Amino acid sequence: MKIKKYKFERVGNFKYLGVILNEDNINQIDLHERIKNANKTFYPTKNFKNKNIPKKLKLRLKNTIIDKTLTYASETWTLTEIESN
Repeated sequence: MKIKKYKFERVGNFKYLGVILNEDNINQIDLHERIKNANKTFYPTKNFKNKNIPKKLKLRLKNTIIDKTLTYASETWTLTEIESN
């Protein structure tokens, strides 16, 4: 599509504000991407086996970083029965 001097191409999906959108409104791609990003965030915390770091701090990091990475914009998701399990 072309509007004035701007040319737009059709794409299957794209990322906008950290959310992957697609023409079929299927969240599966976005959910897999979020899980992958949460795992990437979790991996460095595996080195927290150090006894000098309090358990309370480890839990706080998990709650503030990893959980937020996974659930960002989740209130806007429309999930099928399979995705919600």
